[in-house]
Amino acid sequence: MISVILFIHIVLCIALVALVLLQQGKGANMGAAFGSGASGTVFGSRGPAGFLMKLTAGLVTLFFITSISLGYLAATQAKSQQTLSAPVQTTQSLPAAPKSK
Repeated sequence: MISVILFIHIVLCIALVALVLLQQGKGANMGAAFGSGASGTVFGSRGPAGFLMKLTAGLVTLFFITSISLGYLAATQAKSQQTLSAPVQTTQSLPAAPKSK
């Protein structure tokens, strides 16, 4: 179970990095403000910015869910291993060493 969630977590990490690198900065749309005709785009008047921001928010939410899940599963696994591997007390004594002359 942990390996499946870890795989999803890594895929989400890579997707988030790629998605953030695809997005443009705040000042990148200054040319569109002066009438470059960006109002008829596929994603709407704001361009792909709204769509990419919503997609980023969804991926970040999934990333946090997998992070919390991995933390919870790791904690429960460590707790179960600690409980199962408690040291056993032994009361056996070692044989006495033979006396030499």
